[in-house]
Amino acid sequence: METSELLKKVRQIEIKTRGLSSQIFSGEYHSAFKGRGMAFSEVREYMPGDDIRSIDWNVTARFNHPFIKVFEEERELTVMLLVDVSGSESFGTRVQFKREVITELCALLAFSAIQNNDKTGVIFFSDHVEKFIPPKKGKSHILRIIRELIEFQPKSQGTNLNEALKHFRNAIKKRSTAFIISDFMSEGFEDSLKICNKKHDIVALRIYDKLEEEIPDAGLIHFRDAETGGQIWVDSSSRAVRENYRLWWIRHNRTLTELFRRCGVDTTNITTSESYVQPLMKLFKMRGGRR
Repeated sequence: METSELLKKVRQIEIKTRGLSSQIFSGEYHSAFKGRGMAFSEVREYMPGDDIRSIDWNVTARFNHPFIKVFEEERELTVMLLVDVSGSESFGTRVQFKREVITELCALLAFSAIQNNDKTGVIFFSDHVEKFIPPKKGKSHILRIIRELIEFQPKSQGTNLNEALKHFRNAIKKRSTAFIISDFMSEGFEDSLKICNKKHDIVALRIYDKLEEEIPDAGLIHFRDAETGGQIWVDSSSRAVRENYRLWWIRHNRTLTELFRRCGVDTTNITTSESYVQPLMKLFKMRGGRR
């Protein structure tokens, strides 16, 4: 992509997503992802009515007079975007490709984060970690992330979410909010997801295309797996073939929904053919209502 074309694309995404984050998501984001911990602020003398559980016994013993620890809510967060860049993210049959939706979602979340004074970082993953951008603040950092999302070309086409979660766990020591943005066409990541969600706050944004729900009746269709390169001809005029695929998709959805529930991970589904605003708003409001 030419530099001028890239800058134009970055600007278009910035205008769209920054406007959404300012006008729609700002308050909802803060409510849904405000600081969760209590950070130590200062020590002061004990006053009648203070909780005795907050007494700092070391300072009290030193001055022979009761002192308490004062805590305040940690407002600043680290937001990590775990972005699936495998071959299947290049699929799309309606309005946008999955990868285009993912780029806009990441930009929207990143702009919402900087408005909340949060740091943002990114992990690009396929069947291994392709690139790690450490969390930082500022508009220039967000624009760099958008450029990477548009330009990045993965070395591999496969998917291994387990590897991405392991890298995230090792790279980010402080508690953070992490959005996994993927179609979740991966297996064997449940244990890693559970471990990560005990320390961090994990949110799963599942991206899919409507054509993946069922095979249309269109005669012989040539399918190519974007991740493995495998190819197959399917007789979509067969009602049995279409029904078997539809049932597989239903089972697949149920399996993912149950997996996220077991791991305690909030999730929402976003299609390439519909606006992501409503699913995100519903998710944010649901989380904000629990705080």
